[in-house]
Amino acid sequence: MAVQVCSLILDQPQSIPADGQYHVIRFPFGGSESSDDARMHQMTQPDGVTVTSWATDDRSGLIWPSCDGWGSLTGVIFWAAGGYTEIRDQFVRDPLNLSTGYNSTATQDHPPTPGGQYLHKSHELLVHPGTPIGLLVKHNASAAVDVTFAEFKLAIHT
Repeated sequence: MAVQVCSLILDQPQSIPADGQYHVIRFPFGGSESSDDARMHQMTQPDGVTVTSWATDDRSGLIWPSCDGWGSLTGVIFWAAGGYTEIRDQFVRDPLNLSTGYNSTATQDHPPTPGGQYLHKSHELLVHPGTPIGLLVKHNASAAVDVTFAEFKLAIHT
């Protein structure tokens, strides 16, 4: 059995607005990634659109599966302290409605604990090359809150 892996890392703060909506966690391209040999997270995406700024374009948060297979998703999210009483996260197939339509899965909500909010999640599902996947978050604070670190990984077992 072959395994294709894409492993993304965000090691700088990303501000998450206080609008009650889910937001894609964006990831840099190139050297900041720990692994993308299967080219599932590229500036020029499979639908022909090129991302010019990873920090502002939600497309930089997409992993485009390289083949059909059983996908193992992993997410790591570190939240800064904030005035929230709940934070949420989810994996979403086609979060930007580019192909098959928004389809969320593995949604979790978390009340804050003393100290930092350091979250890990995993989920498995069938993946397809034309349907990108994203890691989305939201909070219920009255002001924007930073995600200070994040990882998003897909391993496809074929």
